[in-house]
Amino acid sequence: MKKLTILLSFVSTILFAQNKKALVGGTMIDGFGGEPLENSVIIIENEKITKIGTVGNIEIPKDAEIISTEGMSVLPGLTYLGSLRKIIMPSSAKQLLLAGVTSARDLGAPLEASIAVRDSINKGYIDGPTMYMSGPFLQHAPYPGTEAFRWGVNGVADARAKVQKIAKAGVDCVKLIDQDQMTMDEVMAIVDEAHKQKLKVVAHSHRPEEIRRGLKAGIDNFEHTGLAMAPEYPDDIMEMIKERTANSNNKLFWTPTIEGLFNYDYIRDNPEKLDDPSWHVGLPDSIIRDIRQSIKYPSRLSYFQVTPYRKPTLKSKFNQLKNAGVVMLIGTDSGIPMKFHSQSTWNELDIWVREMGIDPLLAIKSATYWPAVFQGVEDKVGTISEGKYADIIAVRGDVLRYINLLQRVDMVIKHGKKIK
Repeated sequence: MKKLTILLSFVSTILFAQNKKALVGGTMIDGFGGEPLENSVIIIENEKITKIGTVGNIEIPKDAEIISTEGMSVLPGLTYLGSLRKIIMPSSAKQLLLAGVTSARDLGAPLEASIAVRDSINKGYIDGPTMYMSGPFLQHAPYPGTEAFRWGVNGVADARAKVQKIAKAGVDCVKLIDQDQMTMDEVMAIVDEAHKQKLKVVAHSHRPEEIRRGLKAGIDNFEHTGLAMAPEYPDDIMEMIKERTANSNNKLFWTPTIEGLFNYDYIRDNPEKLDDPSWHVGLPDSIIRDIRQSIKYPSRLSYFQVTPYRKPTLKSKFNQLKNAGVVMLIGTDSGIPMKFHSQSTWNELDIWVREMGIDPLLAIKSATYWPAVFQGVEDKVGTISEGKYADIIAVRGDVLRYINLLQRVDMVIKHGKKIK
């Protein structure tokens, strides 16, 4: 599972005979970005939230299981991406859920495995977040050995046929990469066909021409901060972005995925942080040993050799995007070396708040409300609201002051069922 963009959906609930629960006493952060609600009371019946209020101002059903959340921050669950289908993807899904991610987007995996894992979670066969799958990348040509999850496109007709095939299989969005290596007609065909199928398109933004072509074609969401060691985005791209964001009816979403690069030198110098057992969940000893061996020498990993030159550019490009009015989404690059699903989401939030200066309430909104809006499910999840699914986590302490408390989620509830 790769590049998963994140919905914060924190709930604390325990199954009760009458299937009613009341979370009482915590500070509720609803995900909309407004003021937290002190001494909150959240009433849950079956899978959904039915009432929200405060202690003394809302009636708690007599047959409800009362769960104290005093001293806790209560917020919406996060929205976050062979052995792959049977072991790797299910274990990653479970790790996400235990970390408080109740909805997640996976961008780049074999088609059949993606749909099978998503549907198995929905049917209750395996534990995991509600998943939104793109299936394979669409690109000019797959890299050798990656054909299972990278599909090449050869011409306009083939571009449309590939989109139709994954749409028929039931994907939730389309992932486009290396669009600067395609013809513009192919890029336009992919985006147009995806939108005809009522699917949004997520595209890479590593290189300037990828961004230009994506904007011209009308993609919905860019992934990554990109542009390698360039200090900022070129002026013509910024003008295109500003022209797009001036249209409030056609929002441009962007998932910068910065923590992997930002935290590399710290992990390199403090490798004991890699020995967190949270990423072992669901994996056999043989795979755990292989992963440990692959990251035994962090300073030697080729993936990160240019990171010292890229890291200084991240803040300026992040601020360019923010100031241009794009809607920023919390997402991770889980799957790159040393980046595990059990940790990446809270690390991304921590960097946004601690290094980029984003208000914690807005950072949380970028991990709950806005991902739900992008996926078109804001009427079901993404905030703590009456009528929505009870996807909630609770964390002891004040996450608005110490955002890194999210590394240890105390309670997780998905669709009204207590998971942790």
